[in-house]
Amino acid sequence: MNTLLIGKGDQQVHLNLKYANRHGLIAGATGTGKTVSLMSLAEGFSRQGVPVFITDVKGDISGLAMAGTPSEKLLQRAAQIGIEDYHNEANPVVLWDLAGIQGHPLRTTISEMGPTLLSRILELNDTQSGILDIVFQLADDQGLLLLDLDDLRAMLALVAEERKEVSAKYGLISAQSLAAIQRSVLGLERDGGKDFFGEPALQLEDLMRTNLQGRGIINLLAANKLILTPRLYSSFLLWLLSELFENLPEVGDPEKPKLVFFIDEAHLLFEGCPPSLLKRVEQIMRLIRSKGVGVYFCSQFPDDVPGEILGQLGNRIQHALRAYTPRDQKAVKTAAETFVPNPKLVVSEVISQLGVGEALVSMLADKGVPTMVERALIAPPRCRMGPATSEELHQVRAQSPIGGKYDHSINRESAYELLNQRRTGVATSNPTSTASDKANDGQTGQKAEEQGWFSELIFGNKRRQGLAETLSKQAARTVGSQLGKQILRGILGGMLGKSSRR
Repeated sequence: MNTLLIGKGDQQVHLNLKYANRHGLIAGATGTGKTVSLMSLAEGFSRQGVPVFITDVKGDISGLAMAGTPSEKLLQRAAQIGIEDYHNEANPVVLWDLAGIQGHPLRTTISEMGPTLLSRILELNDTQSGILDIVFQLADDQGLLLLDLDDLRAMLALVAEERKEVSAKYGLISAQSLAAIQRSVLGLERDGGKDFFGEPALQLEDLMRTNLQGRGIINLLAANKLILTPRLYSSFLLWLLSELFENLPEVGDPEKPKLVFFIDEAHLLFEGCPPSLLKRVEQIMRLIRSKGVGVYFCSQFPDDVPGEILGQLGNRIQHALRAYTPRDQKAVKTAAETFVPNPKLVVSEVISQLGVGEALVSMLADKGVPTMVERALIAPPRCRMGPATSEELHQVRAQSPIGGKYDHSINRESAYELLNQRRTGVATSNPTSTASDKANDGQTGQKAEEQGWFSELIFGNKRRQGLAETLSKQAARTVGSQLGKQILRGILGGMLGKSSRR
C-alpha cells in the first residue's frame, strides 16, 4: 500500500503517499516528541523508496543512521498501534555539512546563488543590492565566472577601480555602498561562507538516490553550527528549494513524491524575510508540489509559518502546546483553527493536555480533502531515538556512495584568476605570432646596429665629437657673413633630414 502509518487514535491514521507532496507541518513545544515524529515520518518515506532531505539543527536526528535498541516499552506501543512487522533497523543515510566537517561538503557557486539571495545573506539594503546586481551584470558582460568569494571580491575591486566608467554605463555606484558590500563579504567569509561557495557544486540528483534495496536515501545536513548564522541557514534553504523548483521536470501528482524536504526550526526561514522574498517562497510552495517535492516544516508554533504558506500545508501533526503566556495562548488558538473540527474533541483544550509521543493529527485523504483531527499515539521509529556517536558517523561517511565526488574542492580559472592576469599583464600568447615577433625584433636590432656607427660618426658620443659638431664650429667662425649662415643651415638641414628652405 502507498501509505505511511502515522499512529492510532480511535483507528489507525495513515498518510497517503499520493498526497505527501502537498506539504506538511510538525509543531509542538520542546520535549513533546516532534523530533521523534519527524524521524518516524522520514523513516517511513525511506522504506517506501522516497529520498529525504533533513536539516539536523540540534544534532539529535543522526540516530536515523543507527538501529534502535529493543525495549519492552517500544514493543508494547508498536503492538498497541497495530504495527505487525516492527523491528529495529538502521536507515541508509548520507551526511552533509556546509563546512565539510561533519559530512560531505555541500557547495554552490556565487552565480547559482544569484544576487537576490546573496543580498539577503549579506544583509544589504536596497541601494547596496542594486550595486550587487550591477556586479553580476558586469561579470556576465565580460564573460567572467563567479564561483567563490575570491571571484566576488575581485569583481568588487574591479568596480572600485573603474567606478566612474562602470557608473556611467550601468548606474551610479557610491564608494561608501561599495565598501559596505566588501565588509559584508568579509563577514560572510568569517561565518563559514568561504566553504559554501565553490566547486564541485551540488548536483540535485545526488539528493534523490535510492540504495540497492530500493530504500530512499536520507540526506542529513549537519546544521548545529550553521544555525548560529541564521541568514546563511535560511538563504541556503531558499536556494535549495529554488534549485529544485527550477530544475526538476513537471510530474503533476505522482503516486509517491520524488523527494521529501524537512526543515527544522522553520521560523528562521521567515524571520526578517523581505516581502519580495517571502512572495518567492510562497510561489515555490504553490508550484513545487507539481515537481513531486513535498516540504515539511518543523517548528514550535504553527504561526511561525506565515499564513499564506501555512494554508498550503495539508498534512498536520500537532504536539502539545503549553498556554503559559499570551503568545502561547495565541498559538493554541491558531493551531485549533487550522484543523478540521472533530465533534468528539475540543481542540483548544486537548492541545495542552497531550502527553509525550501523542499528537493531534490530520492528513489529506481521497481527492486531497483533509480528514477530521484525531488524537493519536505516534508510531515509534525503528532507528535509534537519539544521536549517533562521532565514531559511528565517521563510519557512515566512509561508506557513502558519493564521498569521492565532493570531498575534494576544485578551483578552476574564473574571475579572480583572469582579473589578476589582467593586472599583471600576463596573457596567453599565440606561438606563431611569438616567433614572428622574435624575428621582427632581430631584424630591428640588426638595423639599429648598422645605423649606430653612422649616427656616432655624425653626432659623436660622450668621448669624441661628431662631424656635425666639427662643421658647426667651423661654420660659426664665418657666421658674420650671410654666406656662412646659409652654409650652416644647409649642412645641418641636410644631415637632420630637414629642408634648408624657410
